[in-house]
Amino acid sequence: MKAVRFHAYGGIDVLRVEEVERPVPGPGQVLVEVRAAGIQPGEAHIRDGSLHARWPARFPSGQGSDLAGVVVEAGSEVRGFAVGDEVLGFTHNRASHAEFVAVDDVNVVSRPEGLPWAVAGSLYVAGTTAYATVFAVDPGPADTVVVSGAAGGVGSLAVQLARRHGATVIGLASERNHAWLKGRGVIPVEYGDGMAERIRQAAGGHVDAFIDTYGDGYVELAVELGVRPERINTIRGWRAAAKVGARTYGEGSAACAVVLGQLARLAARGELEVPIARTYPLDQVQDAFRELERQHTHGKIVLRP
Repeated sequence: MKAVRFHAYGGIDVLRVEEVERPVPGPGQVLVEVRAAGIQPGEAHIRDGSLHARWPARFPSGQGSDLAGVVVEAGSEVRGFAVGDEVLGFTHNRASHAEFVAVDDVNVVSRPEGLPWAVAGSLYVAGTTAYATVFAVDPGPADTVVVSGAAGGVGSLAVQLARRHGATVIGLASERNHAWLKGRGVIPVEYGDGMAERIRQAAGGHVDAFIDTYGDGYVELAVELGVRPERINTIRGWRAAAKVGARTYGEGSAACAVVLGQLARLAARGELEVPIARTYPLDQVQDAFRELERQHTHGKIVLRP
């Protein structure tokens, strides 16, 4: 089968699509023929070595957590799934950017009817991370919540989930994404100089919680806005969070099939929109990451093996 590999840390050019052995599902595993697999900013940072201390790579390394596809083999002791089932789920083995992937049966759920493949295959990391960030700040109808990177893969879901809790949500985003945010009941605010004052004006002078999906000074901005540390959550600014006592709920904090299934059903019913920026064939993985690493993409970028 074809699979994405890299043999050393480096830029996008180290990514290769190589012929490798097709995996054989073990006990409690299913083999999924992948129809869609989302890509993540964190994968770019793992590949370039900047997250070596936190998530080291072993070479040659594969990539990918998110996946959706069709079960083509089932190992012994598999529960609840059979050949031909359409599923979405995740792997912790950096292996979903491939034509086939072996997955533990506890890490997949049935694909709800009507859920597009691109959405199903890009929901796990962004969706469960967004779920965790909203849980961390515990928004309610009386709260005003600010979300940085509000049009990105995680941010676009976090603003919608916070709105489902009844909160007033302010989304920080480039102007080209303001119409989309307004259409989901979110108050858009432009990045750049004077942002703190624009947030105060949009919030009526008081911000209760802050979800940071971007890093780069937003924890400090939340403190400047008067948000209590226990109601600040970041998925990127770990050092800043440690300094002020903010939370760092993110990928892993809600990483389970139960949450993924809930999000998939919401998306299938049209109650949660998962924006898809663009899809790429597996052979164009380098182009996919070039677009991702330009940043400010609205929604998810997805590989289609």
